[in-house]
Amino acid sequence: MSDAELVILQETEPPALAELDEDELLDLHARVRRARNKHVGQYRRGAGTKVQTARARGAAYSRSQRARDKAEVFETALARVSTALAKAARRSAADLKAERLAAARTGGTGPGRPERAQDSPRPSTSDRPPAKSPARMKRDASSLAEGARRQARRDARGQE
Repeated sequence: MSDAELVILQETEPPALAELDEDELLDLHARVRRARNKHVGQYRRGAGTKVQTARARGAAYSRSQRARDKAEVFETALARVSTALAKAARRSAADLKAERLAAARTGGTGPGRPERAQDSPRPSTSDRPPAKSPARMKRDASSLAEGARRQARRDARGQE
């Protein structure tokens, strides 16, 4: 393995993963996935050409061992990073949920929510139906007209 590949693999060891936050894990995940895809692609291309020269898949299988092993090492590393990323995402989601619930209990507005005057009524959407766009009105009218034409054809058949 090259030095760059060894560095990537060392970054996927559990002690190194424990020090990373969610954004850093996302970056590492992308790098490991690219390396895994590279080695899997190289293995498949190489194995495909070896099958043609050996004229048998079984005979070509043993000739691709090194490439297959590298692809497997990066697949395992990607699984480790994916697991760590999933744990970090769950932790982050739980933290955000707790923050939202705490803000709701204290009557705070929460992040990203504008303050509303206490005496102003909540906007009601049930008072009026949603406005139809011109395209929607045209599509509805077209559908009604098509139904009317279909019914007229049926009625005309019944009068014959």
